[in-house]
Amino acid sequence: MITNRALVNGDFLEQLQKVAQVHPHALILREKDLPDIEYEKLAAKVLEIYRTAGVPVFLHSRMEIAARLGCENIHLSIPVLQDLSDVWRDALTTNFKEISVSCHSMEDVELAVKSGATQIVLGTIFETECKKGLKGRGLEFVREICANCPVPVYAIGGINEERLPQVMEAGAAGGCMMSGFMRM
Repeated sequence: MITNRALVNGDFLEQLQKVAQVHPHALILREKDLPDIEYEKLAAKVLEIYRTAGVPVFLHSRMEIAARLGCENIHLSIPVLQDLSDVWRDALTTNFKEISVSCHSMEDVELAVKSGATQIVLGTIFETECKKGLKGRGLEFVREICANCPVPVYAIGGINEERLPQVMEAGAAGGCMMSGFMRM
């Protein structure tokens, strides 16, 4: 599950507590628009809620914050991965148990795996409201990537309860949902 507080009607933390009760595979705390100070405060609260629920949390790109908070899971985009300083590139696999990377091509997947990714978030599979006009890559894309990727692949982009079995039949370990969980 990937967060987006803009989709929540009501209190964001209350919504995340509801989501924790259904025990998703993991949560990626996205909230890219927050300044570091606000993100860190939010992350500390979310980590507490999800530790209690036994659900892993991945902080999104904020490696220093993750290190300060003792979060051993990080999610990175390919541009962030490419722009890592030598210090953080060397520390990536030392500081984090789980490294999730958003990928959009086989080249992205190869770079992510070479850099130590333990899972891939592959998108955009189906057209979504949050990326209107961007054509989904489809199930054949999922099949191709999964057949050639040594780590678990999670599909993102238009994934819902009906489409989840389809992406899993195509080889994905699961799917990432955003709007469904943010509005439940």
